[in-house]
Formats: sequence, structure tokens, C-alpha cells
Amino acid sequence: MSQKAQKKKGKWKNHSNEKNPFANFGFKYKKFLFLVQLLMFFCQNVSSQEGWDGVVITQADYQGLQAFKNELIDPKGYLKSWNGSGFGACSGGWVGIKCAQGQVIVIQLPWKSLGGRISEKISQFQALRKLSLHDNLIGGSIPSSLGLIPNLRGVQLFNNRFSGLIPPSLGQCHLLQTLDLSHNFLNGPIPPSIANSTKLYWVNLSYNSLQGSIPNELTRSSRLTLLALQHNNLSGSLPMNLGKLSSLKTLDLSYNFIRGSIPNGISNLSSLNTLNLENNNLVGLLPENIGNLNNLSMLNLRKNHIDGQIPLSIGNISTLERLDLSLNDFNGEIPDRISDLSSLNFLNVSYNNLSGSVPVKLTQKFNSSSFIGNLQLCGFSLSSLCPTQAPSPSELPEQAKKGRKMGIKDIILIAAGILLLVMLILCCILLFCLIRKRAESKGERAAGRAPQAEKGGPSGGAPEVEAGENGGKLVHFDGPMVFTADDLLCATAEIIGKSTYGTVYKAILEDGSQVAVKRLREKITRGEKEFEAEVNVLGKIRHPNLLALRAYYIGPKGEKLLVFDYIPKGSLATFLHARAPDTRVDWPTRMRVIQGIARGLFHLHNNENIIHGNLTSSNVLIDANDNAKVSDYGLSRLMTGSAAGNVIAAAGALGYRAPELSKLKKANMKTDVYSLGVIILELLTGKSPGEAMNGVDLPQWVASVVKEEWTNEVFDMELMKDASTIGDELLNTLKLGLHCVDPSPASRPEIQQVLQQLEEIRAAADSAPTSEDPSASE
Repeated sequence: MSQKAQKKKGKWKNHSNEKNPFANFGFKYKKFLFLVQLLMFFCQNVSSQEGWDGVVITQADYQGLQAFKNELIDPKGYLKSWNGSGFGACSGGWVGIKCAQGQVIVIQLPWKSLGGRISEKISQFQALRKLSLHDNLIGGSIPSSLGLIPNLRGVQLFNNRFSGLIPPSLGQCHLLQTLDLSHNFLNGPIPPSIANSTKLYWVNLSYNSLQGSIPNELTRSSRLTLLALQHNNLSGSLPMNLGKLSSLKTLDLSYNFIRGSIPNGISNLSSLNTLNLENNNLVGLLPENIGNLNNLSMLNLRKNHIDGQIPLSIGNISTLERLDLSLNDFNGEIPDRISDLSSLNFLNVSYNNLSGSVPVKLTQKFNSSSFIGNLQLCGFSLSSLCPTQAPSPSELPEQAKKGRKMGIKDIILIAAGILLLVMLILCCILLFCLIRKRAESKGERAAGRAPQAEKGGPSGGAPEVEAGENGGKLVHFDGPMVFTADDLLCATAEIIGKSTYGTVYKAILEDGSQVAVKRLREKITRGEKEFEAEVNVLGKIRHPNLLALRAYYIGPKGEKLLVFDYIPKGSLATFLHARAPDTRVDWPTRMRVIQGIARGLFHLHNNENIIHGNLTSSNVLIDANDNAKVSDYGLSRLMTGSAAGNVIAAAGALGYRAPELSKLKKANMKTDVYSLGVIILELLTGKSPGEAMNGVDLPQWVASVVKEEWTNEVFDMELMKDASTIGDELLNTLKLGLHCVDPSPASRPEIQQVLQQLEEIRAAADSAPTSEDPSASE
């Protein structure tokens, strides 16, 4: 700009308090010069001015931004662009600012490491619609002047250091739609006045130190879809008019001190899909009409004092996926109808006063940890077998029917005889196993070799083959375990999982060592010759992130067992979704798991030419050092064609199947990458892909939330606690996950590209943030 033009600009500035700054200038060329300068500025910054209407910021909003900046601490210099006369404030030149008609409508500065406090002069932004300062280090109190902004619709201040009270003045913002003040240090009561905002649909005040009761006034917010108040110090009882929140989809009041009973009106929440009342002081009965919640996918009442019987109507909730009634005072039997809930993938009724036998279908689907702590409950494990029922009259000997009725003495003698017979049979079996093992040991020593035979493995040695006396065959690959077919068949076994392929057992051998044994379903495997050819290939695969196949057994009648290392921590699904509330899975652990899965998949694709085809969080195991071990790889090669198709269908039902598989019916490397992408999103969000999310799957839900500028709502709450330090890493991993689940297979990266990007994300984790929050784009 020329010196002459600068002088003229200075003259205009002196008259900036006048309504029309051109009123005192009669020379048309000065107006023309200003318009030319404005046009040049627009052309030079056209890329950043795409949404600018061409109106320069008003003096009031310019002064407000200066005051706002002066109260903040900006260690990384994000607000350096906020300088000069404010000529470019609305044109896109000032980071995080958007305007309309010269007035600020959006202040959006998340993930910027900002400190300081919010200026009370924020009320000068009378056109402000959205204030987004989440994931910073801003402290002090939330200004009460925030309630003087008439057009305010969204307030996102979560993951900061705000303290003090929630300003009651927020109730004056009648257009307010979303209020997220979670993960701060706020205290005091929840202001009833916030219910005056009739358009309010999202309230998240979780992870603070709020006290008092939940205001009854909140039940007037008929548009409310989310009410998250977990991890506070709230007390009192649940609002009696809770059932009026007919649009509510998520109600989370866990980890408070709420007392009293659950009101019957809760059954009116027809849109509810998540109800979490865990860790409170609730008492009384669970209402029978709870079964009217037809869209409920998660019901968590863990650690309360609720008593009475489990309502039969729970069996009506066909959408239910997670049911946790543990650590309460429920009594009576477990309703059979619960076992008919096909979507149920998590159940915990442990530590109650339940009695009777567990429905058989539930014992087949869930392990004993779901039922322990109920002294009168039986049938869920070998140590809790139900008493043998007395024989019916039709089963009694004919002589007994014709003669006198049996007395108590006769019944006792018969029962004692049966028990003695059973014990003799068990002793014979154990004695037979012991004699046979000793004979084999003597035979080995007589043959001049050690009990541990030479084993084959990746180096090319032949596997050890043992032909059993019963006609079966045990084949060992390399590994630390030595056992015979009899050791395997006589081992103590406990069901730990079921899949399309078969049932998985934890087997404890006679020497105390543990192995995982997968018994393949009959009639779905290939013929014996083809089966052995394929399984011998799988037995030679070794990689730190792949679960090793140690042996297989083929029985005389064609039954087939696969023997693997036993991993006590279990699957990633259990590790992430079924852990104790006080057990945290931090981001470094989650990233290590993602990298481990990617490395295992890379080895399968590039070194073994094997497609997994059924990659889910249930068949990724977590070892003692929290490293991932991919399992079930290559098993489709052991199955018939129709059985492999059923596996693909099952993966689709769980939410991990690539969309093109509905037509292709055959997995490939890009469908494996899609499944990996779903697991990445699962670890980022903390949500199971099988959960109901407004009728869309997990990738669609994540994409829609990011598109609607609510990226913060994607991430697991646990991760948001460290958002100031891992923010960029989370965002870059989120972008990679969405890239992997691209609906177009051609647009997805190859597995080696995924692995490379993960390594780059980790390498750049400690550097200054360079990418913007995806939600910042409008």
C-alpha cells in the first residue's frame, strides 16, 4: 500500500466512530481507491475467503476479539493472525473466526493448547452462534455474560480447566441447542434455568463435581436426545417426570449418589437406546414395563441395591445388546426369555441372590463370569452343576410300580448306589489314563529317546505325528508344550467362546499347563486329505502378532481339534468393552494394538498370501504385555465353500464386513483393510460396531458426526482426558480409519500404506499440531 493511501487510511480511522466514515469526504476517487483496495485484498485471499460476504467486521466485534485474545494464553502462537486493524478478521485471515454481515458468528479454536480465561466482554458478540473452545487448558469461571448472547446455539467447552458454577444466565439463551461442559472442574448445582432453552437437544455435564439433585425442570426439554451427567456428585432421586423426555436416546447418570427407586414412567422413553445408571444408590424393584423400551441396546444397572425378580419383559427388548444387572440384590430365577435375545452379546448378572438353573442357551453363549456370586444359582460351570432330578414314575423299575411305594430309606439307598457307580466309573477312567501315560513313558525310554520329540516349524522340519490307540492322530508343530492325545482328551475343559467355526475351550493339561482348543464344527470342514494339507501350512506360520497354531488332532470319527497358545486376557472385544469401570485403556495401549493388528495382517498378506476374511475385535487377542495377536486367520481354507460364506455373513452381522462382500461373497485384501478400519474406529470411539447407532453402522455414524462438526463426540471419553497432548494423533488416526472404511475398495489404502501411516503418526506424536480439527470446516 502506498504512503499516500496509508495517510488516507489513517484519516478514515480517525472518523471510525461516525456512522458513515465517508460522510466527510467529497472526493469520489477516495471511495474508488478504497473499493479497489478491498477488491485486491479479496483476490489475494480468495482461497481463505470462500464463505466471506465481503462485509468488514464491526467495531464492536473487533474490540471484543481483542479483549478475548488478551485474556487467553497462546503458547503455540495460533492467534498471531489476530493482528492489524481487523480488516481481515471476517475474510478468513483470522484463525477460528467466521462472520456474517460483519459480525462474528463462530469462534472455533479447539485443540490449540490455549490457557488463560474467557473474557466477560464475550457478550459483545451479539450475533455469536457457536463457541467451540474444547480440548484446551482454559480455566477460571464460565462468564455469566455468556447468557446475554441472544443467538447462541452451541457451547463446547469440554476438556478444559473451568471451575466454579454453571452460570444460571445460560437459561436466557433461548436458542441454545447444545451444551457440553464435560471434563472440567465445575461444582455446585445444575441450574434449573437451562431448561428455558426450548430447543436444547444435547446436554453433557459429565466428569465434573456437580452436586445437588437433577432439576425436575429438565423434563420440560422435550427435544433432549442426550443427557450425560455421569461421574459427578449428584444426589437426590430421579425426576418423577423423566418419562416426558420422549426424544431422549442416551441417559447416563452413572457414578453419582442418586437414591430412591426407578420411576415407572421411564418406560415412556420410547426412543431410548442407552440407559446407564451404574454405581448409584438406587433401591426397589426394576419396573416390569421396562420391556416397553423397544429401541434399547444397552441397560446398565450395575452396583446398586435393586431387588426383586428380573422382569420377564426384558425378554421383549429385541434390540438389547448389553445387559448388566451385577452387584445388586435381584432374586428368583433368570427368565428363559432372555436367552432368546439374539442381539445380546454381553450379559452380567453376577453377585446377586439369584437361584435355580441358568438357561442352557445362556451357558452356551456366556462364560461363568457372567453368573458367579449367586450362591443358589447352578448349571453355569462344572463346579456349579445342578442337583440330579429325581426319576419320574415312568423311569422306575416295573416291580416298584406294582409293589409298595418306595420309602425314604429306599430312595437314599438307590441314590447312594448311583453315586457309588458314578465314582467307580470316574476312578476307572482316571486309572486308565494314568496307566496308559506311564506305559507310553516307559516305551519312549526303552526306545532311547526323550519324551519331547523333535518338532518341525518354520525351519522346515517335519511335524511330530502321534497315532493314538483309539485311531486318532495328533500332529505337533514347534512350541514349548509337550502332550499326548490322551493328555488332550482327558484335560479339564471350560468353554470360553463360540464362533461360526466352532467352540473354543480352555483346557488344563495334567501338568497344569493351559492351551486353547478350538473344536471345529462337524460337517463344515474339508475332507481329511485337503484339511491336513491346509492345516500343515497354517501350523508353520510364526509372527509376534499372530496366534500360533501348536497342534491339531483328528479323531477316529472325523472330529477335528486345533490347539493354540492360551491367552488369559482374552479378546480385544472383552479387553475394551467388558472391563471393570476403574480399568483404563489409554491411547498408547490402543495405538500399540492397532499397530500390532496391522503388522500381523501385513505378514499374512505379503509373506503368506493369506486373506483373513473374518477380522473382528473378538478374534484379536491381547497378551500379558497388551500386544495384539490376530487369531482365526486362514481357517476359511479348512472349511467347505458354503461354510466360508456363512463366516462372511456372520462378520457382516457384527459390523465388520466390507459392503462389497454382499455381492462378491469372497474376501480379499481390501476387505481385510476395511475390517481393520472398523477396529481402528472401535478403539477410537470405544463403541462396539454391533451397537445400534440410529440405524447406521459404526463407519457411517463416525462419518456423519464428523460431517456435522461434532468430531469431539466421536472419541471415547477416556481418551478425551488427554486430548491436549494426543489431539493430533487422535485426529490423524481417525482420518486413517475413515480412509480404510471408504465404501469404494479402490480408494482404500493397501495394508503396507496403513502400517506406514501409523508409524508416521507415532513419529509425529510429540511435534506441534499441524492439522485442523475436521469439525472446523463448515
